[in-house]
Amino acid sequence: MRDSLVPSVAAVSLLGALASAGLGCGDGGSVQSDQPPAGRREITLETVASGLAVPWAMAFAQSGKIFVTERAGHIRVIDERGLRPEPWAEVDVVPPEYRSEGGLLGIAVAPDFETTGHVYVVGTFVVAGELVNRVLRFTDRDGRGVDRTVVVDGLPPVRAVPGSEPAIHTHVGGALGFGPDGMLYLTAGDATSPALAQDPASLAGKLLRYQPDGTIPIANPFPDSPVYALGLRNPQGLAWHPETRTPFVSEHGPSELSWESHSGWFGDELNAIVPGGNYGWPQVVGTGGPDQFIEPLVEWSPSIGPSAVTVYTGPHLPWQGNILVASLRGERLWRIVLERNETVPAGWDAIEREPMMEGRVGRI
Repeated sequence: MRDSLVPSVAAVSLLGALASAGLGCGDGGSVQSDQPPAGRREITLETVASGLAVPWAMAFAQSGKIFVTERAGHIRVIDERGLRPEPWAEVDVVPPEYRSEGGLLGIAVAPDFETTGHVYVVGTFVVAGELVNRVLRFTDRDGRGVDRTVVVDGLPPVRAVPGSEPAIHTHVGGALGFGPDGMLYLTAGDATSPALAQDPASLAGKLLRYQPDGTIPIANPFPDSPVYALGLRNPQGLAWHPETRTPFVSEHGPSELSWESHSGWFGDELNAIVPGGNYGWPQVVGTGGPDQFIEPLVEWSPSIGPSAVTVYTGPHLPWQGNILVASLRGERLWRIVLERNETVPAGWDAIEREPMMEGRVGRI
């Protein structure tokens, strides 16, 4: 990774694009935008690794080593020599016919990785004839992931079971990361049961917060519960602002199948998370809801399929603190310019947004 911007921008998890391209900034390429915000910068692509199969998420160790999940159940490592030929670890996730949204998803490197070697992943598994979601922890030893340990269990199961028709939309969520507070955060979708997102007793449709060992932090907003925020549909991206420590979450909106007044997929969101905040699903989609729900910073209608999120902290000063959102359906990277606003519950306004790399790398 020759360009110093690559690590910061690549942290957006260039999902499908990682198989063919890494992201850097330089003098070539082009930015596609109808109304580009301040700080427009041309973008070039540099190949960091190739030969990956459906890469879904990645996490960086302090040494620069990159851990990547493949949906089929492999954890791969990219180092200064490129992609290692053998998986760092293999995980027995659900078979292909049940991977419409499940499989091996989010990954997080522990803040103390250099001493503990701990790496966490979230995936969908067959357990006692049912499909369930779990967080596992592996330990790096002699260049391999060993000592598989279940850290978080009891997450909402998806509806499909072996022997039945495969589920088309299971709403797993599956973003995983360590916050600035050292806690482990996990996004959980509504498990295709929308009402669960408003049920504080359910873990579905939530942002969850755990200690690294899977226990519940005392300071969580709901006593004896890992729930940190509720009212989410299918949140797939998670990142933190380096100064305010605000978590940002992207989520997929519904389709015309359940909302007949709309055509196609709509109501994708980028949310600034407030501890204990309610983001409205399924009572509200997008902006304009009742005051008891926190409005998203950005709504995309029609859908872009937002996936991973990062906050830019690289050396290009006009981008400092901007949110970068990858998209699946939209096949582009979005740059969101934020402004603090203490008069609104979310604490932020999104004042501009710019689509970049449209159609250049496929699903990101």
